[in-house]
Amino acid sequence: MRTRESRPDVPAPDSPWDEIVPGLWMGGHQVRGPAGRLEQVVVRRQFDLVQTLLRLPEHGPDPGVEHHVWPIPDGPLDGTQIAGVIRLAEAACEALDAGRTVLVRCFHGYNRSGLVVAHALMRRGRPAEAAIRLIRSRRSPWALHNDLFVDYLRTGLATARMLEELEGLAE
Repeated sequence: MRTRESRPDVPAPDSPWDEIVPGLWMGGHQVRGPAGRLEQVVVRRQFDLVQTLLRLPEHGPDPGVEHHVWPIPDGPLDGTQIAGVIRLAEAACEALDAGRTVLVRCFHGYNRSGLVVAHALMRRGRPAEAAIRLIRSRRSPWALHNDLFVDYLRTGLATARMLEELEGLAE
């Protein structure tokens, strides 16, 4: 699998989070404020379940809100990290099936959160390309700009996990 190239030109989002499908939201820890300056985003009790892929102190959620934390890099993932992404997507689908609202977040709410949300959409029957297009149309054209994550989705996360684990054994 390819490695991710750094993209310093990627702008912060204009909104803290966006609804991708009913009840399933993507967001981040920073937003571009009205004056164009970066502002911190803190989630309180707006969602029933918050899934965090990059944890920053004092960014929430409030006590009592179900919170799943699985820090992963915005780059190559090993088999264990991919397995965690799969579990988060499954938990998001279960919460949605129970009528709960879900926020999946990372730094800007583009790549890591996009990987989880896209996999959840694929579990619900959308092809990878349709899931990617939907996320980009609802969150930002910058969503899933990490080509490696797009490759993971096109390959299928279960297959990507096996390939990463095999690569680890060969080293």
